[in-house]
Parts: sequence; C-alpha cells; structure tokens
Amino acid sequence: MSHFDLLKHPNPESLAQAAAAAWLDELGRAATQPGPYLVALSGGRIAARFLQRASELGKASADKIFRSVHFFWGDERCVPPDDPESNFGMARQCFLQPLRIPEAQIHRIRGEDQPELAAAQAEAELCSKAQRAANGQPVIDLVFLGMGPEGHVCSLFPGEPEDLALSPAVFRPVVTPKPPPRRITLGYPALAAARQVWLLASGEGKEEALRESLAQTRRTPLARVLAMRSHTRVFTDLAIPT
Repeated sequence: MSHFDLLKHPNPESLAQAAAAAWLDELGRAATQPGPYLVALSGGRIAARFLQRASELGKASADKIFRSVHFFWGDERCVPPDDPESNFGMARQCFLQPLRIPEAQIHRIRGEDQPELAAAQAEAELCSKAQRAANGQPVIDLVFLGMGPEGHVCSLFPGEPEDLALSPAVFRPVVTPKPPPRRITLGYPALAAARQVWLLASGEGKEEALRESLAQTRRTPLARVLAMRSHTRVFTDLAIPT
C-alpha cells in the first residue's frame, strides 16, 4: 500500500513553482482556522528556489496568509545565522525578509550556541506552540524535506546507530559525514507526528536514492520516514519510473 503521492515535474523550476502554489493554497485554508500554523523549513538548493517562488507568489496577500504562520526548521548547521551554510540565513534572504515576516513568528535553531543547548532550546520553543501527539511529540502542521544523494533527510544520515534513530528527542545534535559536520536535527518521531510532510527531491545523482526510498526498504532515512507515516507528498523532477 502506497504511503505517498508522487508528483513529477520536468525541471526544478516547475517543481518549485508547483510546490509554492500548493503551499499557498494550504495557507489560505489555514488562515481561516483559529490558532497558529507551524511549518518547518529545509535547506538546500531546491528549498531556496521554492522559497523564492513562494515569496513572489505570496507577496500580494502576505499580510493575510502568513499572519498566523510560525516558522521553524527541520535542521540547522552549527554555524552563526549570517554564515553562508546557515539554513535560516538562506530562508531569511529568500523569503522572510522580502515578506517582512515578524520576528515573533520566526523560531530559528541557534546554530552558534553549544549544540545540546541549542537543541533543547529549539525543542522547548516548538513545544510551546504545538499541540502534542499521544506519544508526546509536538505536531507540526507541515514539514518540508529535501533529500541528499544517499537518501538523507533533515540531518538524518544512513548508518546511524539504531538506538539514536529511535531516540524520542524532538531535536538532537548530530555529527554527519557531510560538511559542516556538526548539526541539529528533528528526529524521526517528530517527522512521523507531523500532520503533513512534503518532500522536494531534486538534483543530480539522487535518482537511485529516491527509487530505493519509495520502495520503502527502510535502508535510507527517507524510506524510514515514509514507512513511519500514513501519507507523504513527494514533489520531484528526477527521472524515476512511476
């Protein structure tokens, strides 16, 4: 039984445009509901393109559709916010500043702080805004994911010991094989608890990882996330069989 919708696009621009338009539709509906709407953004090239398109498409109605949106991040590199490697810094430049999102709605992971402290602060801030699932995990309305060529999502990479992968920590420090190695990431239980997860899969050399992940073998981090969830939306421009 499929746990995902696969939405194929001819190129990164088409993918970014479609995902941005779909998200703005979601936000338009959410704006009519009480309470905050919590989103966790991702890093990477396709995320930057997506946020640029979302900024352009949402500019005219930003005061309405973004007024109750609170922005979090699925992961962050352990760098200051003005570092070129900062996921927050990229989002600030592409999206948050152009739309003049109020600071009170922005909840960045403090990558410049000691990692354990930054993870604890990020968890506390998210839990202060979110409803809780039955297992105590905070429920994020929508998590955006990218994917690496080995199937990593957030900063969850293959080869992690099973006891760490099963950790109930909402955010946790990790050391990854990809520079910069020290990062803070959402854990698998938090991704499983999210109301929606949208994957934006784009970039050279990622076809095999996406094929294997969609087969739900659990051998990649993305496959593990898909297997833990009842539904995930996958936007991709990669050449894989339907």
